[in-house]
Amino acid sequence: MSGTNQRKTVHLAVYDTLADWETGHATAWLARSGYEIRTVGPTSEPVTSIGGLRITPDAALADLRPEDSALLILPGADLWDTSDDLAPFAATARAFLDAGVPVAAICGATAGLAREGLLDDRPHTSAVSFYLAATGYKGGEHYVDTDAVTDGDLITAGPTEPVAFAREVLGRMGAFEGAKLDAWYRLFHDSDPAAYEELNS
Repeated sequence: MSGTNQRKTVHLAVYDTLADWETGHATAWLARSGYEIRTVGPTSEPVTSIGGLRITPDAALADLRPEDSALLILPGADLWDTSDDLAPFAATARAFLDAGVPVAAICGATAGLAREGLLDDRPHTSAVSFYLAATGYKGGEHYVDTDAVTDGDLITAGPTEPVAFAREVLGRMGAFEGAKLDAWYRLFHDSDPAAYEELNS
């Protein structure tokens, strides 16, 4: 295992058509909690998000090793549903989970994990159950109709739940715990003004 400093690195997958809005809460608050966020692309060449943001990856997927990471975040992207271009990211997620390193997937990335067989035997969620069923995966009985699900080292969420996704990520990574985590969620999901004071007390 590499040094402690490297284990504080979170890797955010970036690829063409990635859904900008799905991971911002998670990465921003992980960064505020002391994690270094590094982007990893199919190659080191720039990619363009759905919103037109041009991102130059910090690293190429082929160079990413689970032992150098504390977490892999996989955002949704049109490419998850229109080609097999992102299948290597799902294969990398398998390597991370096999090594005991957490993976967090939202929106279309959950379909990628389903195709990889990673949702066949564990509780998970996504946009809707029939979206994953269309992948032909065998995990339908483990689908949970809720905003986000954490099962050990795997976090899944649907595209409309970036705040719930972040709640699970922040809780799993120890950025917030207990009442603080609840206050964070109530502030950013429910706009509860009382939660602001709790979070900052």
